Amino acid sequence: MSLIELHHVSKRFGPLVVLNDLSLNIEAGQSLVILGASGSGKSVLLKHIVGLLRPDRGEVWFDGTRIDTLSERQLMPLRRRFGFLFQMGALFDSLTVRENVAFPLREHTQKGSEEIGRLVKQKLAMVGLPDAGPKMPGELSGGQRKRVALARAIALGPEVILYDEPTTGLDPIRSDVINELILKLQRELNVTSIVVTHDMQSAFKVADRMVMLHEGKLIIDGPPAAIRNSDDPIVRRFVAGEANEQELASLE
Repeated sequence: MSLIELHHVSKRFGPLVVLNDLSLNIEAGQSLVILGASGSGKSVLLKHIVGLLRPDRGEVWFDGTRIDTLSERQLMPLRRRFGFLFQMGALFDSLTVRENVAFPLREHTQKGSEEIGRLVKQKLAMVGLPDAGPKMPGELSGGQRKRVALARAIALGPEVILYDEPTTGLDPIRSDVINELILKLQRELNVTSIVVTHDMQSAFKVADRMVMLHEGKLIIDGPPAAIRNSDDPIVRRFVAGEANEQELASLE
């Protein structure tokens, strides 16, 4: 089996169908970018992969285990194999940077303070912030907060890192720092990366495979060149950032 498999997954919220009979296999070590317009179900798909949401129909598998039927208690050891970088970072404002990165280690392991301190320093160094430990999140720039959140996401040594809009709110230079970090962690930690984004520059830089969601279905799946050269009008407009006549009509 592939590391992650979704079989005919459907999810709706009230009358809104978000995922519609969607199937997707993700291989270990892959860097997959999930594209799609706002509201197309990208983040909902991520939450199914890590078991935060369960499908109305279909199956979700991770490393040979079907996870959508597991209890929360059974999911806990599986979730520790994932790192999750939330869209806005989701740092604890009342904790120092050091305490934020240490949080999952204290919650989910029996490691002593000395080993936790060593690991925290190691993870902060990996994201280029070796001296940020004593600072509070409020003292950091937006890009630095994202990097601290990434250090926390890799604290437990995950096999899979999920990135939800990792460059949102950042200028092009800070966005590129995050892109380079995604590539660095992919290379040095040998992780599987799943990146949800609508930032096309970031997408083409970090992906070795790209898929696009539209109306709850995958409409294209392939290497970056296939997306860049696609003849599908929906894909072409998304890549180029061009609104159609119907979308422009709402401005009249």
